[in-house]
Amino acid sequence: MDVAAPITVAIARFEDLIGAGLRSLIGADPNIAIVASDVAVDRLDAVIAQQSPRVALLNLAALPAPTEVRRLHTAHPESRLVVLAGHPTAGECNQLLALGATACLGKEVQARDVLTAIHLASRGLHVLPDGKATSANGDVHDILTPREAEVLDQLALGQSNAEIAAALSVSVETVRTHARSVFRKLGVRSRRELTSLPAARR
Repeated sequence: MDVAAPITVAIARFEDLIGAGLRSLIGADPNIAIVASDVAVDRLDAVIAQQSPRVALLNLAALPAPTEVRRLHTAHPESRLVVLAGHPTAGECNQLLALGATACLGKEVQARDVLTAIHLASRGLHVLPDGKATSANGDVHDILTPREAEVLDQLALGQSNAEIAAALSVSVETVRTHARSVFRKLGVRSRRELTSLPAARR
C-alpha cells in the first residue's frame, strides 16, 4: 500500500513560546514534516524557494506590511500561506485571503485548529477565522478582489482617490467604487476606521 508523502511545512519566526509550541505541535503530527523553522522575515523568500514547502506558516506581526503576503504568494504560488495573527477580525482575515493567504488564524486558536488549517490549506482550501473551510474557487462572498486589495493598500497609506487612480491607472470614480466595496466588506464606514484596523496599520 502506498503511503502518502507528508505535508512539508516551513515555519516563520514567532515569539519564543508560540514558536516552540508550533514546532512541538506540528512535529508530533506524523503526516507533516517540518523542513524549516524559526525563519526570519528576510530569509523567507530564500527558504521557500529552496525548500518548496507545501505550506508556510507566517507571523503577521513580523511582516513589514500585509502586502508582503501578496508578494510571497506571487513569488511562490505552489506554497500555501497560513497566516497567524493576534486576534484577527473577519475583515482582517478577508484582507489577508485577498492578498494571497490560504488561511488566517488567531494565535490563540486551539492546537487542533492549527493542524486542521495546515491539512486543509495543503489541499488548496481557504480556512476562515471560524474554522470553516471553503474551496479555493472562493465560495466566500466578502473576500476582497485583487483590485480591491490594491485600493486597500493605497488607502492604508493615506493616498487620496486621485493619487490612487493615478497609481493604478484607473478613474477616480472607479477608485470610489472599489473603496466603497472595501469599506463594506471590512465592516468600516470611513478611512479613519479603516486605518484603525491592525492589519491595515502593519
